[in-house]
Amino acid sequence: MKYTQLGRTGLEVSRLVLGTMNFGPLTNESDSHTIMDAALDAGVNFFDTANIYGRTAGKGRTEEILGTWFAQGGDRRDKVVLATKLYAYMGEGEGDQAWPNHHKLSALNIRRSVEASLKRLQTDYIDLYQFHHIDRATPVEEIWQAIDTLITQGKILYAGSSNFPGWKIAQANETAQRHGSYGLVSEQCLYNLVERRAEMEVIPAAREYGLGVLPWSPLAGGRLGGVLRKEREGTASGGRSSGGITDPAVRAQIQSYEDLLDKHGIDPGEAALAWLLTRPGVTGPISGPRTLEQLESAVRAVDLELSDEVLASLEEIFPGPGESPEAFAW
Repeated sequence: MKYTQLGRTGLEVSRLVLGTMNFGPLTNESDSHTIMDAALDAGVNFFDTANIYGRTAGKGRTEEILGTWFAQGGDRRDKVVLATKLYAYMGEGEGDQAWPNHHKLSALNIRRSVEASLKRLQTDYIDLYQFHHIDRATPVEEIWQAIDTLITQGKILYAGSSNFPGWKIAQANETAQRHGSYGLVSEQCLYNLVERRAEMEVIPAAREYGLGVLPWSPLAGGRLGGVLRKEREGTASGGRSSGGITDPAVRAQIQSYEDLLDKHGIDPGEAALAWLLTRPGVTGPISGPRTLEQLESAVRAVDLELSDEVLASLEEIFPGPGESPEAFAW
């Protein structure tokens, strides 16, 4: 496994992030534990989750699965850089019966959410506490006051963002600097060969302010994982994981991608991850395996070196927008 520092911090993390969103709803607890053990054995030390993960298995279920894994001992917790998120509604009521102050980034909800996550995760601290979405109502000063309190209490070590636009990254860190806070150290954004708009402003802002970039959905919901080949072979799992490709132009683009990699004998999913590892500012993509085999493929991608020829061809198939303002102006 290869390692790098997370943004401007001294924290060393693996260049592959283990995403856990499937633990609970798609992968049972025992298999999830097996995947985490295998990830740790492979040198993956960066695990990402969120308080809302669990979906059909129940909100918070994924954090609970990580907690029972940590509780097995063997220095599991000490070996892992643990990241989780808050923002989503975690109350019991819905609609008109929804509980107030059980979502977003108020100081009250930050305090409530971190305590609940610590309990589910069976740990006394979180390495990277991430804002899952911007909060348009809560003042940034209030957010940093709450975060600084948690850092002082030793309940979290660093703060990160997810799904932030470039200007919000700038606002957050400029405000942090004025108030003597350390600010954001990472941004978790949608970024892959198919979806490259983050290159316009989000990634430049992250690099300027010293944030490590953690791309989520590196396989574009399955589109970059060899979906057309799997369709022909009858092994596509359907739904979101198959990419749901019906547009002829998109199918032609993905076919060109698969033909290119077939020519060079490269697995499509591994190529998509390896490409992200060549991108400026990227700390490591977040791979969310449902099975042990998917984890093993993701680990192989870290050592995959894409040739200049392959990289140039990928750029032709999936041209990026470029940085702003050139992306939309002269």
